[in-house]
Parts: sequence; C-alpha cells; structure tokens
Amino acid sequence: MDRFSFFNAANSTFFDELYQEYLKNPDSVDSSWRSFFQGYDFQNQSYNTNDDFIPEEISKEFQVINLINDYRKRGHLFTQTNPVRARRVYSPKLDFKNFGLKDSDLNTVFQAGNEVGIGASKLSKIIEHLNLVYCQSIGVEYMYIRDSLEIDWIKQFIHQNNNHAAFSIEEKKEILKKLNQAVAFEEFLGKKYVGQKRFSLEGAESIIPALHQTIQLGIFLGVEDFVFGMAHRGRLNILANIFEKPYESMFKEFDGIEYMEDEFDGDVKYHMGYNANISFKNQSASLKLVPNPSHLEAVNSVVQGICRAKIEKDHKNNEKKVFPILIHGDAAISGQGVVYENLQMSQLKGYKTGGSLHIVINNQVGFTTNYLDGRSSTYCTDIAKTTLSPVLHVNGDDVEALIHALSFAVQYRQKFGKDVFIDLLCYRKYGHNEGDEPRFTQPKLYKAIENHLNPFQIYAQNLLKDKVVSHEDLEFIQNNFKSILEKKLQDSKKIGKVKVKSVLEKDWVPFYKAKSVDFLANVSTKITLNQLEEVADKITTLPKEHHFHRKTLRLFQERRKMVFEDKKIDWGMAECLAYGSLIQEGFGVRISGQDVERGTFSHRHAIVKSINSETSVSIFQQICKHENQFQIYNSFLSEYAVLGFDYGYSLVSPNKLTIWEAQFGDFSNGAQIIIDQYISSAEEKWNIQSGLVLYLPHGYEGQGAEHSSARMERYLQLCAQYNIQVINCTTPANLFHMLRRHMKRKFRKPLILFSPKSLLRHPECMSITDEFTSGSFQEIIDNYNGSSSSITKIVFVTGKLFYDLNETKQKLKNKDILLVRIEQLYPFPKRKLQAIIKKYNKAKEYIWAQEEPENMGAWSFVLQNLGKIIPIKLVSRRLSAAPASGSSKKFNKRQELILNKIFN
Repeated sequence: MDRFSFFNAANSTFFDELYQEYLKNPDSVDSSWRSFFQGYDFQNQSYNTNDDFIPEEISKEFQVINLINDYRKRGHLFTQTNPVRARRVYSPKLDFKNFGLKDSDLNTVFQAGNEVGIGASKLSKIIEHLNLVYCQSIGVEYMYIRDSLEIDWIKQFIHQNNNHAAFSIEEKKEILKKLNQAVAFEEFLGKKYVGQKRFSLEGAESIIPALHQTIQLGIFLGVEDFVFGMAHRGRLNILANIFEKPYESMFKEFDGIEYMEDEFDGDVKYHMGYNANISFKNQSASLKLVPNPSHLEAVNSVVQGICRAKIEKDHKNNEKKVFPILIHGDAAISGQGVVYENLQMSQLKGYKTGGSLHIVINNQVGFTTNYLDGRSSTYCTDIAKTTLSPVLHVNGDDVEALIHALSFAVQYRQKFGKDVFIDLLCYRKYGHNEGDEPRFTQPKLYKAIENHLNPFQIYAQNLLKDKVVSHEDLEFIQNNFKSILEKKLQDSKKIGKVKVKSVLEKDWVPFYKAKSVDFLANVSTKITLNQLEEVADKITTLPKEHHFHRKTLRLFQERRKMVFEDKKIDWGMAECLAYGSLIQEGFGVRISGQDVERGTFSHRHAIVKSINSETSVSIFQQICKHENQFQIYNSFLSEYAVLGFDYGYSLVSPNKLTIWEAQFGDFSNGAQIIIDQYISSAEEKWNIQSGLVLYLPHGYEGQGAEHSSARMERYLQLCAQYNIQVINCTTPANLFHMLRRHMKRKFRKPLILFSPKSLLRHPECMSITDEFTSGSFQEIIDNYNGSSSSITKIVFVTGKLFYDLNETKQKLKNKDILLVRIEQLYPFPKRKLQAIIKKYNKAKEYIWAQEEPENMGAWSFVLQNLGKIIPIKLVSRRLSAAPASGSSKKFNKRQELILNKIFN
C-alpha cells in the first residue's frame, strides 16, 4: 500500500466505515462510491500482479483528496490574516493544477466533497469551500495532532458555515459597542494623559469584544473561575472593559494615588492585579487578573499554580470549572524559555490544570525588533506543536473572525482538556510606550499603520454597508460613551487615599499581614508522646499487600526503631513526623521539585515503590482524611516554571504547607525571577500573601562550586519589612518545630530553609524524642552548661559548620570558646543575641565563622545587624569569584584553616 500512502492522510475513519459498508452490501453505498471501491479493489489486485492500471476517475478522486489534505496542512500559509503587511510568499501554492487536476475537472462532481461536509460536489465548489474555510481571516493548524477524535472534532467545527461566524443583529450591535469602548478608552487616555505610559491596546482592540464573548461562552459551559495572566500591553483596557474596574479608579491612578498603608509600596498601574465577578444569564463567574512584573511570561506558571489550587480546593478536582487565560506578546512567546517550560508542565500529573487558552497579541514587532529578527520559526506560536495543541491565526481587523476563533478555543479546551493557541495578528499603533518613536526603526510599517483604519471603524463600515446600524446609531454610541468617561474623570478628582485589595483576598480571611511584634509571639508546636508514636507507627508501617526492596524494608525498620527503641530521631524522620502531625491536625502538605518523592539525597522516602508492579505507595496514606491532603510530585527538570507554579499554588492555599525543593540550593538561580519579583516583594507591591517554603540544600562538603552554596547572601539581601523568613536549622527537632510553627501561626510569610546534605546522616545530628514533645523552635541555640564567666571568646555560626567546630572543640577540650548557633537569620533575633552577649559578659572577642568566602554567605548581613551591637570579626574563606573549589583536597585545606584560625 506504499503507493497509496496519500490515502492515509485523508479521513481514514470516514473511508473505513464506508468501505466496510461496501464490503457487507455493495448496493448500500452511493453508486459513485461503489465504482470508487471497485476500482480500489481492482487496483489492489493489479498491484499484486504488477499491473499499474488505475481507472482515471478513481485516480482523480484521490487527487482531490490530496488537494483537500494540503489545504488542511498548508492553507494557513495562504490566509488573509495580516492587516498591515503583505504575507511572505510560500511555495508550492495550493493551485489545483499542482495536484494533477485540470480546468476541465472544475465542473466534474467528486465524492471527495463528502470529506469536507458538503457532499458530492463539483471541484470548483470544493475549492471555493476550502478557500473560505482555510484561507480567509482564520488560518488553522491542526493536522499534526495524533488523536483522531480531536482531528474529527476540529474538522466538524471549522467546516460549519465555511469557518465563519454567524451573529444576529443584536449580537453585532453588542460587538460594535464593546469595540467602541476599547477604541474610545485608549483615545481618551491619550488625550487626557499626554505622554504617560499606558502600553495601549490600539491596533488589537478586537480582543475586547472577543474576550467578552469568550467569558460568556465559558460561563455557559460551566466555568466558574477565569484566571488571567498577561504583561502590560493592553492590560488597562482589559481591566476597564472586561473586568469592569471603575474608570474613575483608573483615572486616579494616572493622576497619582496615595495608599492608606504608609509602608505599602504598590506598583505601576499596568502591573497591578484585579478581581471581579461577572454574571451572564443568571450564572456568575469570578475573574482574576494576576499581578505581574515586567519580566515577561513570568506570570504564566503563577496562574497555573493558582488554577490548580482552586481546582482542588474549590471545585472537587473538576478542571472544567477553572479556566486559565494567558495573553502573550509575539516577541515574548518566541523568546522567553519559561513559555516552553510551562507547556511541558501542562499535562503532567502534579501540575496539569485542564488546558490553557493562549492569546498572542501579535504586534509583529518586539520593542524595536522586527519579527524576522525575533524568531527562527515561521510563527511565534510554533511552540504549540510541542504539545500537539491547535493554533488559529486570526486577522485582528476581523472582530467576528476573532470571536469565532475564541469560541472554537473555549469549546476545544472544555472538551479535550488541552492548551489551545490564538495568534491575533494585529499591530501596535505607537512605539513600545506612548513616548517612543517607532518610525526610527520601522518606517515602512508605521507608514502603513498611520493610514490604517482601527477595528471599530472597519466594523462600523461593514455594519453600515449591511444596514445593521445607521450613522445616527454610530454617533450615539460614540458620544454616549465619551460622556460617561468625562463624568468618571470628574469623579476621580474626589477620590482620596486608596487601599489595594489582594486579588485572592477571600482565601486569606483568617490571616493578617504580620508586623514585627507578631514574630515574637510564642506558638505551641510540641505534640504529645501518644501523638508522636501514633504518627510514627503509621508512617513506618508498609502495606503487606506489596513487596518492597530489602533496603526499603530496612530503612523503615530503622525509622521505627528510632522512635520506639533508641528515642533518637534523624533529619528525614523528623521531617516526616512534622508532615504527619500537621496532616493529623487537619493541615495539608504539597511538596514538589526534582526527585522529591525519594529526596535527592535519599533521605525522605515519602513515596515507596513496590518491587513487582512499581506501584507508588504514600507513607502518609493512613493519616490523610481526604484525597489531596498530602501530595508530593517529582517535577520535570525545571526551576523557573515549577517554582512559579508552587508559588501560585501557595497564594490560594494558606492552610496547606506548600514546599518547593531545589535539587541543590544554588539551582534556584534558574528561578531567580520568581524569587525576586514574587516571593520576596509581592506583598509590598500587590498586597498578596504566600506561605511558600523553599528547601535549598546548602553546605560545604568538597563537592565543588555548584554543589556547596545555596547563595545565602542573595536571600539575606532581599530581607526587609518582615517580608520573608530565612532559616538554617541544625537539629531535626528544630526543623520539626519550625515547620509546625510555620503552619500554626496566624499569618504566613515565605520561608527560605537552607537544608543540609551531610547532616542528613551525621551521627551527631540527632534529636531525642523529648525535644518533639516539649520545647519549641529555637531561633538561637546555646547549649553551654558551664560557668558563663569562663567564656572569653564567642563564635557565632549557622548551619553545618557548627558540627565541624564542635568536633574540634571537643578534641581540644576547649572550655573558653562558646559556639552559638543562629538558626533564624531573618527576622534577625537581635534581642535574644543581646541576652546571650549580656550573659557571657566576660567575653573579649566575638567572631562570625562561615564556610563561604568573605564576599558570600551571611557575613555582610551579620555585620550589618550584629556589628551594631558588638565589635565582631570574620573567619571565613578568602574573597572568591566562585563559591567553592572543585578540588576536594583544596577544600579540606581551606576548611582546616578556618578551624585553626578560630582555635588559634
């Protein structure tokens, strides 16, 4: 059948069904199809006897099928989708003569017309239909999809009404009104606030009526939460005319606002988020526009995390109730790697949200860069092919086509739970911002744009031509909306100080924004011995119906022995006890990151696998009261997108301990944008809170520059206004109490934990069971029991280095040096440190010891804080460009030097 390989490219389901009917009863099919299949059978027989004869009418049917298939594959290259540029020329063209067909065939009736839903038809009519479906204002890419059900659904959708929308007169008038709002709003801002940045939507105004209809259709199809993520282009227009943010509030932002909270910093108006409720035919839905930084596409994964949390928490895992909408720029979707990361995440078990709608506002220019210099691919949306997602390219001047394309997108997403892309080809009327001169770099393009009618004018002309509206109707629509804007402008002058509400305010009702005094409040984190043993029993008892590796069995036997015999608990067991006790008390736990189920250093084993079937077994399944209470997911090899996702998840889930773990601490630098722009600053910019915990493995063990330092200095530099917590625990019990404190407080702050590597199995890094059933988290650890007057030198230290120093101290039997561990670096425990200094008032020398080079680690931060109280010196590695040496021998020498300096 290789000679008939083109047959496989046609609708195989259609042919198979018809052919099976023919085999059962030849008279049951149309006579022309009967002749077709007789020829087909004859050809098969001829092929087996090396006879090359094929009846001409049969051959031409296949040629028409090839023509149809080429329109489906390549029709998008020959569309009328670009409003201001001529299309690039592609070849070969879709001329029917390229398929072995002649002018004389144009009036011949072909059964292949059934394949496009118009029945047996003349070739001329088939070509006319194909041009209307594939080569007008909408170009469709979908033939790379492998699922025949998806392919058939798409074909059925686009072949209806020749892939054109059908609207009533009232619907057309409503579209016109929304278009006018989009155009007039931008023009009003341009006149009233000359020169101010607004990143206008002008050139892409069609998106406003299209989004309006998209939301209505989504509500009709059961969506209850729409979550938007977008950059600044067009953001103000969408806030005003989709989210219905009061115009007067927006005008006030242009005039300059003052916040009710003195310490609240806020952000520029085109970064802010918003929350609204929209009703349609007695049904309502929530709309959320997530705040975003200027780092394009960073918001995407945050949106996905919010959606996943809402799906689980508010909608009983029903993905169809929550709808993510991501609005991209063409340059950003092509150039930002996190877009690819997000797409690869879209169908993974721990991160899927039922598909996203991607809308690209394709200005055909990025800042000043021409689109030909902005990507290597044909389209900015070619990344969609990695997940076999359909793409619709749409002319931004054709508002009805855009609404039709978005209708396709909403229905496709709701049916198949996959991403779908709309490439809105349009233009940017001005430069990157309204003060920029685009003619410096694109003189020809902007000459065309200067003389181009806006989408409202184009649509109004069409409706006038079709006598849907009159000139008087247009005048009324325009003047009425202008008068509304003028009134709202006057109202904006009366607005005083404002309070910025969180877009996720409802999820945070029981929690408050913490001040300094809140961090000093004591929180009970201990548990009873019965609770400890009950949790330990359940998380160390493996189900008998599964067979496990002998090392797995031994590991859990040892864990059980820790609690019930030795009464000494290591780091991994303490961590699991913390999760188990929190779950038992009604909290949830979500952990994600690379290899977190087992743990990069093989210490966690929250999920164990049976030997025979590789069935995943959660050690917390006996404690959990509901399905989503404990979740742990090995992420794909991404930091940026995954951390953004988990941050977004934490924004909706304050009662769930949400943890992201880096494989090694400094790998978090792949997600630095999320850390800088969201985790450390979002509360002060956008008034959104998070309790996300970052586990960053840290400690110098001679493993080289990339496996030693979690770059502690970077996080400490971000600390201000009680925005985050930075902790470096050195005991299993302190980890246990820290995690429980984090969840039992009445506020949430992001928490950075510099977690250990070698301490996971260090014989001295153990905690007795009494430390879990009494006590609390210790910000400072001073275990010295001797006379305070004997101490002449105090060495302050954090993390693993304490164990090296303590070992040397014990060997030397030193009694005049005190080792003080600072477990919580921020908020800095100044009062407790002052108390220690006062207690050991005979000390004459104060040292800060660290493994990191002088220009790294906590030294600068400690000097800034502790240096104001005492004259403190530094003992560390010398200044260095790299965090650590790649030579284990050099590492040992430098480590020994630190110890020698401290102990003289």
